[in-house]
Formats: sequence, structure tokens, C-alpha cells
Amino acid sequence: MIALISAPTNLGLRPPERGSVPGADKAPSALREAGLFRRLEAAGARDAGVVLAGRYLDDDDTRPSGHVRNEAGMVDHARRLATRLTEVLDAGDAPLVIGGDCSVLIGIGLALSRRGRAGLVHVDGHTDFRHPGNSDACASVAGEDLAAAVGLHWPAIADIDGLGPYFESRRVAHIGHRDDDAEAAEARETLGLVIPARRLIEQPAGDVRVAVHEVVGRGYWLQLDVDVLDASIMPAVDSPDPGGLDAPQLRALLAELAPGAVGASVTVFDPDLDPDGRYARRLSDVLADGFSELGSAIE
Repeated sequence: MIALISAPTNLGLRPPERGSVPGADKAPSALREAGLFRRLEAAGARDAGVVLAGRYLDDDDTRPSGHVRNEAGMVDHARRLATRLTEVLDAGDAPLVIGGDCSVLIGIGLALSRRGRAGLVHVDGHTDFRHPGNSDACASVAGEDLAAAVGLHWPAIADIDGLGPYFESRRVAHIGHRDDDAEAAEARETLGLVIPARRLIEQPAGDVRVAVHEVVGRGYWLQLDVDVLDASIMPAVDSPDPGGLDAPQLRALLAELAPGAVGASVTVFDPDLDPDGRYARRLSDVLADGFSELGSAIE
């Protein structure tokens, strides 16, 4: 059974402008209003509740070096999300985490590391591979989550409770970044599989699934950042870019990857950039279809 967990966090994002707050924490509510939860529950899913994050702080003027934005609140949220995920997994259900920003991958990694590490499929319009070893601008985990998940970040987020790295790098497949991604070369050297959006669009989704399964095995986590969609299809994200997938391509990709996943997460949709709800409805259609068989191939 799919278990829906709302994780309304924006703690990993930079503020859109000084003194403002990112809107990604509203995504679970907006997608619920757009019908996503109702459609999945009608097909047999259950609502496994909400894991609230703490207050967002624009701490650029006070944060010491060597720390990320909203670090204490993010670590607290990660631990509580990991506890909820453990309860769902122990019940034999497939969690579907509706974020929030992609810092939720830290809590997901904590939960899976406690159980014995799983593979990871990271579907994202960016590699999210910025880390202190390749950048002096580390501050926002939403652009650094994959690097943190494989242990390439400050221990405060990459080794919570001594459980890092949360995923073994060679069992990680990243797919969907644009050709100009600054960290793509390092990601290719470090991870088990890296497929840019350009190749992803050209390949049948079934072929992508075969390549991914060869690297990550069975029972992996499937992380979807919705900016893998082309900016013309999904502009309601903090960093929209051209050259991404269209809605049918993403739907087909998820339909191939979701059955073999132990769980999944959806991140960075920003309802503040979707005032009439059209993109929430579009995204809900894709997610309801693409994740309908989540975990169905896991014994």
C-alpha cells in the first residue's frame, strides 16, 4: 500500500529575495487541493500524516562559515521524518513523501541507512552535487542534497547520528540534468550512473529502467525533483530551465521506475509561482499516474 507523507519544508532553499520566504513548503497542501491525494487514496493509498518543519530563517547575516542555511531546523526535521518513514516501512507500506524542498532526502537517507543502505534514483533537473570540496558557496541544501546523501558535505548534514553516507555512491543513479550543469563531470566520476536530460529524452523509458536497475539493484529510493520538467511545462520551481522532459515523458519514466522502488519523494514545486493552480493540477495528473504502482514489484 502507498502511504502518503506530507513534508512541508522550505529549509533547504535560499530566500527568493532578502527578507522573503520560499513557497515550497506549501506544495503538499496545494497538491492535495489539486486532487493528488484524493486520486491516490481512491486507488488504495493511505494518508500517513504530516511531518512539519520548523520556522524558516534568513540567517545569511548570522550563520557562521561551515554551516548551511537553517541547519539546526533541517537536522531536527530529518530525524523526525526518518522516524515516520521507519514506521511506514516497518508496516510494509511504500512511502510517498510529498515535499517541500529536496532537503527531505537527508531524512530519507537517515531512515534507509538505519535499515541497511538502499540504492537511490535521483531524477532532477540539476545534479545537486555542490559541496564544500567544489564550491565556496555552500549554504542551501536543496542544491547540495545529492552530494550530502553520498557523504560529500559537512558532517552536520552528511553524517547525522554517525549514519552517513546515507547512500553508497556507486549505487546511485542520477538522471535529468541539463548539459550546462556545473557539477555534472564530478557526478559522472562519482556515481554509478548519470544520464543528462538530452539523452533521457532520446531513450525509451524502458531502456532507462534497465540501465538504472543494473546500477541500483532492487528496493531503491526514487527521488523526483519536478524541475526535471521543461520550464515551459513546469515554471513553478525555484530554478526552471529549458531542455527538460515534457509531461508524458515524465509520466512514462515514473511508471517504469516506481514499481521497483521501496518508496519515493517529490520536491521543489512552489505554489507561490502558481497563483491559479494550473501547474499543481498538471503535476498531480503526472504523479497520480506515474506513481500508481509504487513499490508493486517489491516482495
